[in-house]
Formats: sequence, structure tokens, C-alpha cells
Amino acid sequence: MDISIHSSFLPHDDPEESLAFYRDVLGFEVRNDVGYQGLRWITVGPAGQPGTSIVLQPPVSPGCGITDEEQQAIAEMMAKGTFAGINLATKDLDNLFERLQASDAEVIQEPTDQPYGVRDCAVRDPAGNLIRIQETR
Repeated sequence: MDISIHSSFLPHDDPEESLAFYRDVLGFEVRNDVGYQGLRWITVGPAGQPGTSIVLQPPVSPGCGITDEEQQAIAEMMAKGTFAGINLATKDLDNLFERLQASDAEVIQEPTDQPYGVRDCAVRDPAGNLIRIQETR
């Protein structure tokens, strides 16, 4: 069986801030930007990897049947950075981390050699999503 990961989804609460972070700071290309009922779904991905994307989506879509309490819980989890996250990888973690620091990204952990054998860092995107970035060797 030949199967691959095509898209991952992360919520955003401000499409312009999220777009600036993923496009301008991480250097991802914008592949799609769709609006519907005042909301936006923005698909981004690393240049040279057209088969892998992240869809930045509203945390709650119209007609999804989520209650007001559930919407409030999602908003609170996003504010804490516990609602969603993604792991990325780069060959040059130090250079990327410098760009992240210069962008005012919320740094959770500076580049660290982990006891389980990887070197990584952690930041939050503008919506609070946890992004761990591992250095590939």
C-alpha cells in the first residue's frame, strides 16, 4: 500500500497574522486561499514539496454543530496553546530559530539536545498552536 500524508489542519483566529507567520517567517508558499461566509481557509506548504500542505482553518466552521460551550473551550485551549500543534523539520535549526526570534514568535523552548536523541525547539504560531521543529542530521 502506498499512502502519504497530504494535508494537516491547524486552526487560526486571524488569517492575516497566520499567513504572515507561515509565509514570511517560515517561508512556506501559499497554495490556496479560500473564503466562505467571512471565514478563510489558507493552504500553505514548503517550497519544493507540493504533496505536503498545512491548511490553516477557522477553529469552528459554519454549520458544524458545535455548541457555545464547545466554542468557548476551543478558544480557551487555543489561547493556552493546547488545542493543536505540528512537528516540522529543518537542516538548519539555528538559522530558522533566529528568524523565529526576530519575528516575535512566542518561544517555548530554545534549540535543545533532547535526551531521546533529537535536537529541536518549540514556538507558538499567532493562533497559539505549538510548533516543534526538529533538526535533521
